[in-house]
Amino acid sequence: MSTASIDLNADLGEGFGRWHLTDDEELLSVVTSANVACGFHAGDPATMRTVCDLAAARGVRIGAQVSYRDLAGFGRRAMDVPSDELAAEVAYQIGALEVFARAAGTRVSYVKPHGALYNRVVHDEAQADAVVEGVLLAGASLPVLGLPGSRFLESAAKAGLPAVTEAFADRAYTEEGTLVPRGSEGAVITEVDAVVERSLGMAQSGTVASRTGREIPVRARSLCLHGDTPGAVELARRVRARLETAGVRVAAFA
Repeated sequence: MSTASIDLNADLGEGFGRWHLTDDEELLSVVTSANVACGFHAGDPATMRTVCDLAAARGVRIGAQVSYRDLAGFGRRAMDVPSDELAAEVAYQIGALEVFARAAGTRVSYVKPHGALYNRVVHDEAQADAVVEGVLLAGASLPVLGLPGSRFLESAAKAGLPAVTEAFADRAYTEEGTLVPRGSEGAVITEVDAVVERSLGMAQSGTVASRTGREIPVRARSLCLHGDTPGAVELARRVRARLETAGVRVAAFA
């Protein structure tokens, strides 16, 4: 598969109070979509407002990065949340971000789960349905970002929401096309040249080498660049430059 155009998204606003994790301003000069933490795994009102203002000024699309309520664990701990409660919490997070997006002269353009919730809805139909219900409860037919072949994207499509596939250049994949758990050795790829070339391969051919070396399909409309990795800004710049040099158009999907 050849992809003429691909979106670059990054997780932003992942601070809290005086603690800052991501270089939001610099990353917003590179990416085309910003997954903004909505206060459940990271983020606070002032941070959300600042990121929305910066994103709007740069023409970057704003996405609600919804999570389990887990500030202490950065949203990466497994949790069992009743479906009705999860749907309400997803809607709450989208609504909170929408206030700041509108104040900045724009709107929330899409939704992406974070961390443990993202991985849970790949296989868990009930939790996937709950997240979709939360998006609908928020009152808009927003596109959702997720892993190709996931229950989440299936549920979204059935509900009439645009289901957008994404890939991860800096994460190792299993042969089944899922992400290698972060606790496993080699789950995060830190070698810059490898991440850059994987990005190009994903955009041009829609494939990537799994951790066993087997080429697997990762047909994605958006490519995630994690904002909390060391050297994230320079890595993002190199990825974008490599894509554009190769003739791949970098543009927002929403």
